Amino acid sequence: MRLLAILTFVIQFTFAFHAVKTGRGAKWVMIIMLAPVVGCLAYYFIEVFPHSREERTLRQRIHDIARALNPDGELKRRTEDAAMTASVDNRAALADECLEKGMFDEAIRLYEGCLDGPYRDDAALLFSLARARFYDRQWTPARELLERIRASHPRFQPAEVQLLHARVLEAMGQGTEALREYEALRDRYVGFEARYRHAVLLKRLGRQADAETLFGEILRHAKRSALESEQEWVKLARRECEAANA
Repeated sequence: MRLLAILTFVIQFTFAFHAVKTGRGAKWVMIIMLAPVVGCLAYYFIEVFPHSREERTLRQRIHDIARALNPDGELKRRTEDAAMTASVDNRAALADECLEKGMFDEAIRLYEGCLDGPYRDDAALLFSLARARFYDRQWTPARELLERIRASHPRFQPAEVQLLHARVLEAMGQGTEALREYEALRDRYVGFEARYRHAVLLKRLGRQADAETLFGEILRHAKRSALESEQEWVKLARRECEAANA
């Protein structure tokens, strides 16, 4: 019982200290101290959880479940929004959903329709259009769009633009040029995707040892990354390492 009392006091003190440190007021300190269990739980779920990584992960999983149960629900909603108000934002959101669904022709048509008037040189729309053309296997137009972004919007998501450019070059069979792009991204791209794609290209070009080095780097760095979005690349890299050691 004494150990439980000590543990309860430590938890109370931790939550109370957090409330004071984050400026949430004396009200929460009083609630936490007067009602140890209920107060701490209330503080966590009202003040901490809504702003936490766990809440964002949970929200994403709920969204994924909703999409699985009603896969066309978001597409229908975006279509209705664009039909009601044909703003650039609504049409671009519908294009994003079409791209997500693999409806590349429709996505391209919508993105191109948005690139008009004050939005004719919008970097985000140009990049989205480049992505749609890439996934539609229109390599040359995608490359031209990316080069246009680099020339007119050099500060727009440079790492993402460079990664897509590397993928376009790789798809066009220009392995040497793609390798240069991937190598330039090695220490500046946040996340594992660029490193994984770089390793896969090295493997395809017969540079197995270099590829395994990069796959190993992903696994080592993965121990310090808790981002859910990066786990896909970690799993793929682990699979490659296991296959190489089999």
